[in-house]
Amino acid sequence: MRYPFLTGAAVALATAVLAACGSSSGDGDDGGSGGGRAAGTPPAASSSGPVAGTDAEPSGPASAGPRPARSSEPPTVPTDRLTPATGTFTEKQKEYLTDRVPVGTDPAAVLETGQETCDRLRYLVKVDPDTAVGAVVTGEVADAAPAVAHLCPRHQEVVDRAALGYADGVHRGAALRPGRYRNVSPTRACSWEVTGRGGKVLDSGSSGDGRRSTLTITEAALAFTSTGCYAWLPEGDNG
Repeated sequence: MRYPFLTGAAVALATAVLAACGSSSGDGDDGGSGGGRAAGTPPAASSSGPVAGTDAEPSGPASAGPRPARSSEPPTVPTDRLTPATGTFTEKQKEYLTDRVPVGTDPAAVLETGQETCDRLRYLVKVDPDTAVGAVVTGEVADAAPAVAHLCPRHQEVVDRAALGYADGVHRGAALRPGRYRNVSPTRACSWEVTGRGGKVLDSGSSGDGRRSTLTITEAALAFTSTGCYAWLPEGDNG
């Protein structure tokens, strides 16, 4: 050739252009996988929605379009179908199980949960009745009311007293019941405060030694805050 260096330059330039085209196709709609698509074919679907004209579900975490609403509560077994694998349930046991047994769940297992609640209350009452009431107030013994109502009514007084108590937290307005209260199983970091209009402190204190204390909620109280005191129970006639 007459100008070999020009021919070599042209070849090098063409090679560079082709390489650039190939690399740019690897950053397109195929998600940067490096595999180019054939000329004239449509781009691959993105992960956020299906390809137009198909019924395929998107592969991404969120799909386009609304989804059917789902009930947050599973269907429960009808009362007339509440039967154990062996034996029978009493009427009180059936009353406890009504609307509490999800479809596909063994009713006997749900009943056992309620009976365990009764067993815990029986133990706690023997140890200390106030502790038993406090465990219901705080929710440490959960769903005590239905279990007691149908399975162990002898502990109804525990549930009734718990309804008048306060757990740790902030209580305001209509939730406040004037009267005198004592705490149950306080920690060494127990503190409380009763405030009225304008944030005026009506009663406050702490029990760093872990001993039980008392407080008064007056008619003027607008808020009651308790921390580390576990539960407060009414004392005297206001119970």
